[in-house]
Amino acid sequence: MLYPELFKQLEAVRWNMDTDIPWDKFDASQLTDAQAQTIKMNAITEWSALPATEMFLRDNKDDSDFSAFMSVWFFEEQKHSLVLMEYLRRFRPDLAPTEAELHEVRFDFDPAPALETLMLHFCGEIRLNHWYRRAAEWHTEPVIKAIYETLARDEARHGGAYLRYMKRALVKFGDEARAAFAKVGVLMASARRTAQALHPTNLHVNALLFPRDTIQSRIPDPDWLEHWLDKQIQFDAVWEGKVVERILHNMSLLMERSFANVQELNRFRKEVTARVAAIAAARTAPA
Repeated sequence: MLYPELFKQLEAVRWNMDTDIPWDKFDASQLTDAQAQTIKMNAITEWSALPATEMFLRDNKDDSDFSAFMSVWFFEEQKHSLVLMEYLRRFRPDLAPTEAELHEVRFDFDPAPALETLMLHFCGEIRLNHWYRRAAEWHTEPVIKAIYETLARDEARHGGAYLRYMKRALVKFGDEARAAFAKVGVLMASARRTAQALHPTNLHVNALLFPRDTIQSRIPDPDWLEHWLDKQIQFDAVWEGKVVERILHNMSLLMERSFANVQELNRFRKEVTARVAAIAAARTAPA
């Protein structure tokens, strides 16, 4: 089992909201209304770890190890929402999210293949790590800069934990896992070709609720994310390139094969998908 070791590792570096956040360094002159609004939207977005955890537990009923790890991931992700809300409670209480606003992003996600979902969230942690690092650079107020730096480190650790479960899946499921990881990897490393930010909170997950079936569509300002990325923290092609590089680097390590670009990863996806299909056809062919 991976859970006991991951619990111990993450427990050893867990930060304390009272003592590890420099609340006494707050400088009101360095916080604009626009910046404070983005903190509210991020606090609500982070609250979506609640429905994501419900999804993970439902779709991984046969995997008690991974389900147990969700207790750690869920705690730390909800803590992200909590520390952002605490910041607003202390310094901009007029913008603190209401319980109704938080509850709005809790809804059922449609069932999805567990391996693809695992890879999707692994890539999401990489992307969020880079988003928060950029947000820390953009903000001018010392306390919120420190908070985003803290959250970014958490997201990187979460990505590392997901990677451990992906390595385990390769041993257990072989080409089935390779095909799933490559499929989602191609999607998540192709953000430059899409009109929307590729992150789990911005993907459609409930057909019956469409078009209000993304986390971002259910926050108070559904257009916030794109504006935050493009106009405020300016998550440009250079930063997007860093995300793609990390996805390709980790896929290269996982698959023990070098991927210099998305096209190479896509060719690998086609190869392994063909192998999976051939095996499936052989199994169903009449004797």
